[in-house]
Amino acid sequence: MTNVKRGDMRPGAVLFSEMIPDATWEADFHDWYDTEHIPIRMAAPGFLGAQRYSRNDGPGFLAVYDMESPATLQTDAYKRIKGEPSERTARMLRDVSGFTRYTGQLLSWQQQQSVTESEMLESQVLYSVFFTVPQDRQGDFNDWYTQDHVPRLLDEPQWLGVRRYQIVDGTPEGYSHLALHHLVSTDALESPARAAARNTPWRDRLAAEGWFRGTYMVFTRRHQRFLAQPAA
Repeated sequence: MTNVKRGDMRPGAVLFSEMIPDATWEADFHDWYDTEHIPIRMAAPGFLGAQRYSRNDGPGFLAVYDMESPATLQTDAYKRIKGEPSERTARMLRDVSGFTRYTGQLLSWQQQQSVTESEMLESQVLYSVFFTVPQDRQGDFNDWYTQDHVPRLLDEPQWLGVRRYQIVDGTPEGYSHLALHHLVSTDALESPARAAARNTPWRDRLAAEGWFRGTYMVFTRRHQRFLAQPAA
């Protein structure tokens, strides 16, 4: 399911999109997603790759699209993709439920020195964390995450890396920040390193503020990563 990547470029943005098909046509949904929905985007300028996941605690399916920047979604090519869907695409998007769609601009990227970016992005488990942070608290929140929280998480070898995004557009919730944690397995969530990362004075100070309430989801990779088609 992979093609040649246009270039070795760290994704500057993501599109985080969930859908839930009816169980009676789930197989058709996956066929459409893998053979039409993602491939047509991988041929559009600005798209670098995509990975699909199954949600661990429910029926949802996630796709994370890696892009050069949020402007990828404003190109004429993408506008044609959105504005001129096939009959099958129009039917799928009309009938799915549980739809979420968030576009994020890269804030930080931290990973184990022993793994490549590709190995991190192809991790078996994705742990996503959304926050809604007041504008005047975002500086302190971002500093805590990159300087205090993530370095402690990376003490766990199974915690391959963390990439963080400022949400620039999204529905249905008004989140401001998204962190994508790439894990070897869900065992990392029960590790001493995570316990230590969640028990620091800096985190305790932030956690005492009313807005500090994250939305946490765990996903398992479905299959190989899709990569952008080579330019013609």
